[in-house]
Amino acid sequence: MSINSRRFDHLSWLEAAEAANREGSTVVWPFGACEQHGPHLPLATDNLFAESLLDAVLAKLPSSFPIWRLPSQSFGFSPEHASFPGTISLSASIFLKVVLEVGHQLSEIGVRRLLFFNAHGGQIGLLQSAARELRAECPGMAVMPCFLWSGVASLKDLISSCEIERGLHAGLAETSLMLALAPQLVGDQRPCDGEHHSPKSKATPPKGWSLEGDSPFAWLTQDLSKTGVIGDSRDANISLGKDLEKVLVDHWVEMLNSLLLTNWPPVQGE
Repeated sequence: MSINSRRFDHLSWLEAAEAANREGSTVVWPFGACEQHGPHLPLATDNLFAESLLDAVLAKLPSSFPIWRLPSQSFGFSPEHASFPGTISLSASIFLKVVLEVGHQLSEIGVRRLLFFNAHGGQIGLLQSAARELRAECPGMAVMPCFLWSGVASLKDLISSCEIERGLHAGLAETSLMLALAPQLVGDQRPCDGEHHSPKSKATPPKGWSLEGDSPFAWLTQDLSKTGVIGDSRDANISLGKDLEKVLVDHWVEMLNSLLLTNWPPVQGE
């Protein structure tokens, strides 16, 4: 076993203590979910994305960087998908308790930065709340709640603005990415469903309102979709998936390089 292993849980306790106390020690925690992703994608879609892409990112970082990853949190907060069989969702209170307890224990052994690498859009808000609470209760540890798909400017060169805004779940992007990462897990169907695709007029929000964005409302998947898909997966393909994989990995390599070359953000006592 080596201190250079990127898996925090593969270290011995002595190595873990040494890792946590290195200057700028950074732990990344991948977050996924166990939830329906239409009739063609696996329940573990978000978890697979978080693990696969994070491992690809960490493999590209200098071995000298003090960064390790935790085992993924594969059960998430997914009440919007609860009406579809296979979805297993933790309550908000339990989810937050797990995040806070793990965060506190990492802070107690000396970890300086904790980054949430989240691939499930339905728990962005909860992880932001958890990060704020952890930051207040563990002043010696910086906490960064990140979403896999956020801030990746080059996505607009690969996906139409309509699908970026409305392809919220199991649409073109997720189906293509899964075709690139684990094609054996992708079924033959390519649904087009959800907002602006459903024959039910109520699936289209009133003018000025949206499913997500400046004026959102809390939606449930069954309000919008019969298949569980919110978006258009018809043109999904492996080539697009590989392009998406590259831009996502390149973006997060750049972000983590930028972070690890500094002592930012400042924390109490520095």
